[in-house]
Amino acid sequence: MPKRDIVVIGASAGGVYALQDLVASLPEDFDAAIFVVLHVSAHSPSFLPNILTASGALVAVHPNDGEAIASGRIYVAPPDHHLLIEGNRVLVKKGPKENRFRPSIDALFRSAAYTFG
Repeated sequence: MPKRDIVVIGASAGGVYALQDLVASLPEDFDAAIFVVLHVSAHSPSFLPNILTASGALVAVHPNDGEAIASGRIYVAPPDHHLLIEGNRVLVKKGPKENRFRPSIDALFRSAAYTFG
């Protein structure tokens, strides 16, 4: 597996302001992919990609399942779906809840550790 620089972040709903501050401080040529899981209601729409994109120079998205990982991109877990990393791909899955949550911060961190060490 080739080396890849990634950042994985987990937060509860109160973490939005900290995420905005972090994204605002990153340069346009940031050379790592960022993965974010925010514990939110499964039945509420998520505006986090729009909020983060407006906060800094990087683009934030709800990724498509199987999408290739790109540096300088912020991948946000969509409501009620786990955000996972496998190989050079982003996975978006509606697997079982972990510790009462979907998306699960634990699932993201575990998949990142397994894939990239």
